[in-house]
Amino acid sequence: MEPHIYKYRFNRSAYYGVVVYLALFGLLGWLLYHLYEGGYLSAWYTSFIVAIVALMALSIPRKIVVTEDRVEIRCLLDITEVRRDEIASVRRVEPRRMKWFIPIFGGYGFFGYYGHFLDLRRFDRVRLYASEWKNFVEITDIYEERLYVSCTDADRLVAELTPPGGNRPDEEEEEEEEEKEIEAEEAAAQTDPASDGK
Repeated sequence: MEPHIYKYRFNRSAYYGVVVYLALFGLLGWLLYHLYEGGYLSAWYTSFIVAIVALMALSIPRKIVVTEDRVEIRCLLDITEVRRDEIASVRRVEPRRMKWFIPIFGGYGFFGYYGHFLDLRRFDRVRLYASEWKNFVEITDIYEERLYVSCTDADRLVAELTPPGGNRPDEEEEEEEEEKEIEAEEAAAQTDPASDGK
């Protein structure tokens, strides 16, 4: 099987985010330099910022490569791999469910969103590799590790990676469906004229 490649697309907001980051870093460096007249603090700050920007740049996601036996998320100098026979479920995820994610170690807005994040809803650590805050795909493996990616052709990626036996049920989705059923039953009971006389 020839590898299928899903490329990341960087929209205008990704470039604006980079400009804002670099402007803030530059402004803070300029202020430190003039407030403390150069010296140790300015040198420390410059070294720290250069190291942070270099680390973030090395982790910028470039593409998702799907082969016969694995899925690779390729960054500039890093590869995250998931074996296809260890995938338990693959689902599209709405951006509203991602609002509870906060970065622990990674980039947020500097050419995308990537690294280790904390999911406050489940209080769980997840990995995220996205160039834009939409078109999310959740990949859960048999060890309950969750990986989130984004790509322009998310539906095709989900169709290609869904396990042969189908997805394992998602507890959160089941809870949401049960809540909707209960709400629908309560609404039907309130509007049912036969229940008014009882």
